[in-house]
Amino acid sequence: MKQVRSLFIGMMIGVMLTSACARFGGSGATATPAPTVVPTAAPSPTPPVAVPVSPVLGLPSGTDGLPWWNDAVFYEIFVRSFYDSNGDGVGDFNGITAKLDYLNDGNPATTADLGVTGLWLMPIFPSPSYHGYDVTDYFDVNPDYGTLADFRHLLAEAHKRGIRIILDLVLNHTSDQHPWFIQAEDTASPYRDFYIWSDADPGYRGPWGQKVWHRTGWGYYYGIFSDRMPDLNYNNPEVTAQMDEVVKFWLTDMGADGFRLDAAKHLIEERALQAHTQSTHQWYKQFRPYYKGLNPQALTVGELFGDSPTILASYTSGDQLDLAFEFGIANAFLAAAQAQIATDLNGTLQDSYGRLLPGQFATFLTNHDQNRAISLLSGSADKAAVAASLLLTSPGVPFIYYGEEIGMLGQKPDEDLRRPMQWSADAQAGFTTGSPWRTPDSNYALANVAAQFADPASLLSHYRALIALRSEHAALRVGSLNLVHANNPGLFADLRLSAGEAVLVLVNLTSDPIADYALTLDQSALAPGAYAAASLMGSGPFAGLTVVDGGGFKDYQPAESLPAYGTIVIQLQK
Repeated sequence: MKQVRSLFIGMMIGVMLTSACARFGGSGATATPAPTVVPTAAPSPTPPVAVPVSPVLGLPSGTDGLPWWNDAVFYEIFVRSFYDSNGDGVGDFNGITAKLDYLNDGNPATTADLGVTGLWLMPIFPSPSYHGYDVTDYFDVNPDYGTLADFRHLLAEAHKRGIRIILDLVLNHTSDQHPWFIQAEDTASPYRDFYIWSDADPGYRGPWGQKVWHRTGWGYYYGIFSDRMPDLNYNNPEVTAQMDEVVKFWLTDMGADGFRLDAAKHLIEERALQAHTQSTHQWYKQFRPYYKGLNPQALTVGELFGDSPTILASYTSGDQLDLAFEFGIANAFLAAAQAQIATDLNGTLQDSYGRLLPGQFATFLTNHDQNRAISLLSGSADKAAVAASLLLTSPGVPFIYYGEEIGMLGQKPDEDLRRPMQWSADAQAGFTTGSPWRTPDSNYALANVAAQFADPASLLSHYRALIALRSEHAALRVGSLNLVHANNPGLFADLRLSAGEAVLVLVNLTSDPIADYALTLDQSALAPGAYAAASLMGSGPFAGLTVVDGGGFKDYQPAESLPAYGTIVIQLQK
């Protein structure tokens, strides 16, 4: 059933650092004034108030005692680029609503939809930039995207189909055009202390060598990303009180299901220490009971780029954030698919799985700040399919960047990573009837939804099949990770075990069939005995397996040969 439904790594890190320094730019929406709030002197934060929360129709709270998000597959959408409903060249909320049945039609009996059960919307707030990461009003939506009523309609229609929606929330900074900052330039303004000021330049630079202190006629202000994105001062309790109101508005008044927290590690600086400070961790420890009090099922997922599993665990051990994006695993998925070698991937997966709470990390291939997956994979649809198999059969909560499922290309600059979704070979890729905000990529005539929709060999069909398989089999969603030695570096193999299911995953990373392999596992939670091998994906029949005491097996070869770039998923039945 549906769940209602090492060269390479260095290159990707360089791409992300470049993006972090260049987030601003472009012209965008007209700013809507924020609600006027006159701060008082260091008030005590308002205690969180618990409110009843109705579960989304048809979605369970979670399999095997894990949270609901471990049963989900998320899809990241840049609203401006997904689908334009009114011909103005800009994607909008109504455009997403019109395409919900492509994402998930809510009917478990159908198989034509992609089957995702969560959406992450990149910033939807008013902003002077095209991307929205510099907010001018946290209590409204970008008029280019529609109205609050349009957003409510999108949310209601998504929930009908069992799709939850999380919003990109930029807590770290605002736009320099936010009314708070405009007023803060007055040294006597009550908003002055909403930001971080110094009479003289403190002299230090940012984590990637960038300028972080910016001069005005009223002193220097701190902005880690740019002078157009001044950082908020969370040492001022009134800033926290204001952002609590923002969170309350979107969770309770509007009904969103959680947040992706941008630049999560940079929230509170301790002078030249500008990431992972104890003050940042303490703030999240206070934030968690607040947002869980509003909605116990609300999800937070943090952007913690380039950090080790140990650092991720310091945020996701149960008292701060729910999830963090695991960039190391994403890099390893793509590196394995490109190099056609599983060795480094095995080590990365094992390290993360051993240090993080079970499944409490977010996996992906690329996102809006990175060159697109297929562009990093030499344009190969076969390698893209392999990467998808690794992503969607592995532990964690998978996130798919829009267009990844049809092989959209995209390389820096950032605008070209965020081009319009390619729906068809029609003019402007079927994205708009008008003039698009950004010209679609030239490959849209071949790489589009309509061309791949009914082709069982297409990348889109592969994604649909993988998502359906994950939705139908608990072992793939919440099962433990047991890496299997394959005796061949071109073959990735693991055993996923849930409370009631055992699934063996084999992915041939290479362009040739593999016949020289033997699968060995020292130990696992599998009960000893004989198992039949039922095919879930890939052509069988497959040989049965004998498990010895301790849950291990040796020299297992379920098939004489594994097809080039093939994905084999076998259910072991006792």
